[in-house]
Amino acid sequence: MSQLTVVVPVYNESAVLRAFHERLRQVRSELSMECRVLYVDDGSRDDSWSIIESLMADDAGTGALKLSRNFGKEAALTAGLDAVSTGAAVVIDADLQDPPEVIPRLIEQWQAGSDVVYATRTARDGESHFKRFTAAAFYRSMERLSDTAIPRDTGDFRLLSRRALDALGQLRERQRFMKGLFSWIGYRQTAVYYQRDPRQAGTTKWNYWRLAQLAIEGITSFSTAPLRLATWIGLASAGFAFVYGLWVLVHALLYGDPVRGYPSLMLVILFLGGVQLLALGVIGEYLGRNYAESKQRPLYFVEEQHLPRAAG
Repeated sequence: MSQLTVVVPVYNESAVLRAFHERLRQVRSELSMECRVLYVDDGSRDDSWSIIESLMADDAGTGALKLSRNFGKEAALTAGLDAVSTGAAVVIDADLQDPPEVIPRLIEQWQAGSDVVYATRTARDGESHFKRFTAAAFYRSMERLSDTAIPRDTGDFRLLSRRALDALGQLRERQRFMKGLFSWIGYRQTAVYYQRDPRQAGTTKWNYWRLAQLAIEGITSFSTAPLRLATWIGLASAGFAFVYGLWVLVHALLYGDPVRGYPSLMLVILFLGGVQLLALGVIGEYLGRNYAESKQRPLYFVEEQHLPRAAG
């Protein structure tokens, strides 16, 4: 009999946890396979953990991990997937933007032979036009910059087979961009399309600053394009400086060299200085990631562990 574990990362989601669990419980009851739930509390500061404890008390098919502090969603996802020792896993957020009712469609594609079944959004209700624009720009930029094909408009909501989970478990890099890692492992991957709902309760944890950080993480983890861009900008700047210097020399030989040109001189200095700082910043991003990897710190620590005990 096939077994499925639904992994749910949680960070300050007390306002929506009970509603999410009830909808997920209804989906589980309609499945013809053993389905368990594993919540991963990523250092929540509200009463999310106490709610999870009550859910575990009422449902033997529900388990949880409590991380020792807030390690970030990517680490929480990794902790949850590491704990799935048998069967396949579904990753879904607790905010109900990703409907649990889509899970049976993911299972159908898995049973048809796919190792990774990812849910792709056809619409993003409840989000501003600017956020939709920046999200679309990010996915399309990653599509062009990365050597790994990362599906457009696709978050973490997906199903992974046992083979895919075993492959993912071998990737222990510290700078984790899970959407890229899910694609990098390869195997047969299939899309299921759905309409994303508005957040049911609570507030999003992803402000524009954190989204920008995630975008930088994704680009630098799966592409060396920024380094190449810095190289091309440097070559173009050097070419421009050479042509401009040649023009200054010819002009001085033909017409003399009166003391002029302070504005243009400052413009050139500031331009080249800015290009150099940009290149150093890009190099620093990659160097910082190498430094973090070299320390080989654990990805997370688990304070409490309660694995699900039986089918739901």
